[in-house]
Amino acid sequence: MSTPRLRAPLFAALAAAAAALLLAGQLPAQAVGDPPAPVTGNATHFDGLGSPYGGCGLPENQLDSPDFVALNVYDLPGDYSSYPARPLPPSQADKIGLWNNGLNCGRYVKVAIGDYCTGINDGAAGQPFCRNGSWVADGYNGATLTMLVADSCGDGNAWCRDDPYHLDLATSSLNRFARNGTPVGDLYPAHWNNRHVSWSFVPAPNYSGDIRIGFLQGAQKYWPAIAVSHLANGIHGIDYLADGVWRSATMNSDMGQSYVLGATTSGGTDFQIRVRDAADTLINNGRVYRFSLPASCGGTCSAAYTPVSFTTSDGTGPTASPTVSPTVAPTPSGTVSPSPTVSPSPTVSPSPTTGTPGPGAGCAAGWRVTGSWTGGFQAEVTVRNTGTAPITDWTSSFGFPGGQRLASAWNATASQAGQQVTATNASWNGSLPAGGSTSWGLVVTGDNQAPVALSCTAR
Repeated sequence: MSTPRLRAPLFAALAAAAAALLLAGQLPAQAVGDPPAPVTGNATHFDGLGSPYGGCGLPENQLDSPDFVALNVYDLPGDYSSYPARPLPPSQADKIGLWNNGLNCGRYVKVAIGDYCTGINDGAAGQPFCRNGSWVADGYNGATLTMLVADSCGDGNAWCRDDPYHLDLATSSLNRFARNGTPVGDLYPAHWNNRHVSWSFVPAPNYSGDIRIGFLQGAQKYWPAIAVSHLANGIHGIDYLADGVWRSATMNSDMGQSYVLGATTSGGTDFQIRVRDAADTLINNGRVYRFSLPASCGGTCSAAYTPVSFTTSDGTGPTASPTVSPTVAPTPSGTVSPSPTVSPSPTVSPSPTTGTPGPGAGCAAGWRVTGSWTGGFQAEVTVRNTGTAPITDWTSSFGFPGGQRLASAWNATASQAGQQVTATNASWNGSLPAGGSTSWGLVVTGDNQAPVALSCTAR
């Protein structure tokens, strides 16, 4: 029987000294420094990111995908006891695993299920993989899923030390691997046993929109730590404008999507940044993003993640006329029940509707189909606080137009009565500042049709 590997929680570190980071010149799918594509390794599974942040510096409920993986921090075959400091300095470059000091954060990998082990495959230190057995192919071979790099594996076991191509997969994702568009459904736990997987880096699937920016817990004008997400090709650095000069921001420890900035003017709370992707290229032709420390932080941000809106100007100079960017929107948590999904499809929602229960309060809901197959589909409902005051709870509701049935839901407590579906927030995503948003997901059996009277009420 397969068991999840033990994980130690990873906490946000204060700004670390900038390390000389490696592997420049990467491309979305196959790049200098990437492994040959595809590669094969052992796969384990884990239940969720550390609190409050995963290895990339984002809370789990801010990830772009509920399907996420961890890559190995170290390349230390046979060494199960030492834990070199993170990020690893250039003098220990030979010990850096495919986590690459956080530089592979925010990239996607396409993972294919491989052979099953008939023996013992427990990752014991100093022991071979699949001992007292053999690797065999079965009906699950070839099932695939595209997953987001969101965490790191630095544990002292054979998986994290001896196998450079090891992947640690979100447990909730295992039964969503699909063949011919159909989720396998019962791969885990009975048919798992830490199987082989083959994988390679791929571009972000169905990418659209722009980046998202949020301040991290403890951020303030003298320690402005942000996280950047919703990336087309990962992130290898951030430049910030200070006193008219572009400077390189320092990565926040090795949390590859989090950087510590400087203000546009010394001691200020206004910021301008440019972002470099995994190819070390300025994204969007050098687009400049302008934003400020949110007033809701009250000087120091207390929430794990405080989203900010921003304005942009295209080109490399900071003086072009800005255009307004959409307010940041959180995305589904990885705490998903094992329900079938498939690769996202870009079906667009109907226009959101709102509810306004009192002065300063307002709520809007949007609908997006993220996957569909014969006899069912998966959707995401975005809930946004459109009022001028914070809200502490919300309810969203809609009707099915036919005989559809709610199969499962995550990031909310949802129920169905007749054709009507009602969902209330989870304990951790009910509180939304003005302009803030969150989302919840659902799997539905029946025809893929738009909902009726989609609405949201702030409480």
